[in-house]
Amino acid sequence: MNSRRRSLLAVAGIVAALVLGAGLGAATFAFVDDGGTTVVRQVTVEGSQPVASGSLSIAEVYDRTSKAVVEIRATSGGAFGGQSSAQGSGFVYDRKGDIVTNQHVVAGASAISVSFWNGTERVARVVGTDPSTDLAVIRVNAPSSLLQPLSLASSSAVRVGDPVLAFGSPFGLEGTVTSGIVSALHREMTAPNNYTITDTIQTDAAINHGNSGGPLLNGEGRVIGVDAQIESESGGSDGVGFAIPSNTVAAIVRQLVSTGKVEHAFLGVRMEPVPGGVAITRVLASTPADSAGLRAATGTKVVNGQEIPTGGDVIVAFAGEDVTSAVALQSAVDAHRPGDKVSVTIVRGGSLRTLEVTLGVRP
Repeated sequence: MNSRRRSLLAVAGIVAALVLGAGLGAATFAFVDDGGTTVVRQVTVEGSQPVASGSLSIAEVYDRTSKAVVEIRATSGGAFGGQSSAQGSGFVYDRKGDIVTNQHVVAGASAISVSFWNGTERVARVVGTDPSTDLAVIRVNAPSSLLQPLSLASSSAVRVGDPVLAFGSPFGLEGTVTSGIVSALHREMTAPNNYTITDTIQTDAAINHGNSGGPLLNGEGRVIGVDAQIESESGGSDGVGFAIPSNTVAAIVRQLVSTGKVEHAFLGVRMEPVPGGVAITRVLASTPADSAGLRAATGTKVVNGQEIPTGGDVIVAFAGEDVTSAVALQSAVDAHRPGDKVSVTIVRGGSLRTLEVTLGVRP
């Protein structure tokens, strides 16, 4: 069986019967994509061993940060169409009551509740969501004693092999922490709207359905990512999990808290990697790329057994930075804001040229 990328959302199926006198069915945790029920097992990991030399111990990190982690339940639908309930995790972002989680946890929710470390529950409302990065901010009205924010570290400083801790409520088991390392960097995830989330962090720390939106912490107890997906053949944790990097979290959450929405920069091309850059295979009409005069390939040829686009522009630099892959170009565009004017260096007909592009808003 091939492995499949899965979100970490746990779903409690609650079907409202339309027959007079019928009651609600019992809720069970199920995988999102196949509906098979899971066997719930406690996976809490606690201990006093140090995460790494010079770092806090797992127990110390837990004591300092666990009260900032919450469980989230989101209900969607109505009595006539049936109801479904999604369960995930999140963490306190600031003392105003803002909480960070995944967009797919609260997408389409008609009601959201947040449970804190001591069992206190609060109703939450959505401040804003961004399906392009699978991030969301919800807000609760709660006393300051419950609002103990976590701080974000720079994901640029994260290295393969760094120790990490994953916090959350897998299968509804609140207050769970698991440990592992950073297994790889610069991975890609597919967002809920099918855009690519770049620079994600891979970890072998055990994360499961219900961990969605929970923080991935470094050995100092600071957030380096938000858990979002697993790669799994079994549907459970196979030791290959992925987190949205904290640099992305910082940029997106800042906009969501401020305006309730996010605007992503947009170039408007389709592309394929080629030696030395990325070839443009399509220029979308009425986009910044179209206005700047970028040209798409008109044919293909086989080089060393590989078919590559020909007759169009090859982007080799963006805003002065070398472009060596499609992911690198997307990351470079994402680092800018709509309205920014940037230089795009291309190879056209064997010659280098530099064009100026005014970035638009991603549709």
